[in-house]
Amino acid sequence: MSSESESKVPQAELRTLAEFRYQLRRFLSFSETVTEQRGIAAQQYQLIQVIAAVPEGQQASISYLAERMVLRHNSTVELVDRAERAGLVRREPDENDLRRSLVKLTPQGEITLQELAVEHLKELAPRCDHLISALLELQRASKGGGAPAEG
Repeated sequence: MSSESESKVPQAELRTLAEFRYQLRRFLSFSETVTEQRGIAAQQYQLIQVIAAVPEGQQASISYLAERMVLRHNSTVELVDRAERAGLVRREPDENDLRRSLVKLTPQGEITLQELAVEHLKELAPRCDHLISALLELQRASKGGGAPAEG
């Protein structure tokens, strides 16, 4: 049986993890603010991102969107309904399965996505090095490479 001291996460790792979480929360807070200033919810921005980034051969069905958004099916339907009312997306019948519909971006959804993506990338750019460094330190520590360097 391992002792309590053997199972403790080193202080340096805790600090690195806390800093990483802080940087993520700052970015997410920025995202919520900037999307709401544009008149849409942060979740709607996330939705149009997911739709725009659907991989080749995949389709933006409600099930796919629910998985990528980490939402329940019914919550995704409600989110798509709100985004549709906002003019960001439209539903189209799935030609291969008429029981379901596919979600597509409208021209307004594409414009909104592009404008918000530019703002998000500008906000993220100065944080990238710090976030990557923290992730690499956490990865090294989790693989048994020792505690992250103090710094």
